Parts: sequence; structure tokens; C-alpha cells
Amino acid sequence: MKQLTKAEEEIMQQLWQLQEANVASIIEQMPEPKPAYNTISTIIRILETKKFVSHRKEGKGYIYFPLVKKEEYSNQSLNKLVNNYFNGSFRNMVSFFVKKNDMDIKDLEQVLKELDKEN
Repeated sequence: MKQLTKAEEEIMQQLWQLQEANVASIIEQMPEPKPAYNTISTIIRILETKKFVSHRKEGKGYIYFPLVKKEEYSNQSLNKLVNNYFNGSFRNMVSFFVKKNDMDIKDLEQVLKELDKEN
């Protein structure tokens, strides 16, 4: 799966939230200052080329929808982060975040409890 630029990822975040939308609806959801219509339209076409987004015709325009699930992309991005910066070790990553973010034992225990619930 290809990596997305920051701008592409912002558009995908909107589409994942909206599930499907036209360009105007995507822009409406974005913070000020709003990007230009042509900018978002161009980014969406790039996302279609990368096979992240598809569309269907509706009236005179198009409705866009994600082809890649948010969880699928998040998982791939996290694995890339772990492999590139933490020698492939989730333990090294967690240790880094605990040390750098002054996480205390109670916070870490809470994370472990949450993980236990999921398994």
C-alpha cells in the first residue's frame, strides 16, 4: 500500500468520517482557511490513482468514497513507523513513548488493561 502525503491524509480523514461525499462537502468539513475547490479535486484524483478512493456519478457531479479502510491504513502506517524508527520492536516504541511523554505506571497499567479486554 502506498503512503499518503499530509494533504492526501487530511482528505482521507474527511472521507473516512463522512463515508462518502462530494468535493464541496469535504471542503465544508475542513478547518479555516478552507482550501480551494480545485485543490481538493486534484488531491481526490490523485487518491483515485493511488486506489484509495473511487467515485460514482450523481447528477452533474461525483460522490467519492474510500476504498481503503481507516484501520487498514493506520495499521500499515504504524508498522512502517515501528520498522523505520524502532527496529521493528513494538516494545522499543512503547518504551520510547513512556519515557518521552512522562507516562506514569497507572497510565501504563490502564493501557495494558485495555489491551487485555481486546484479546
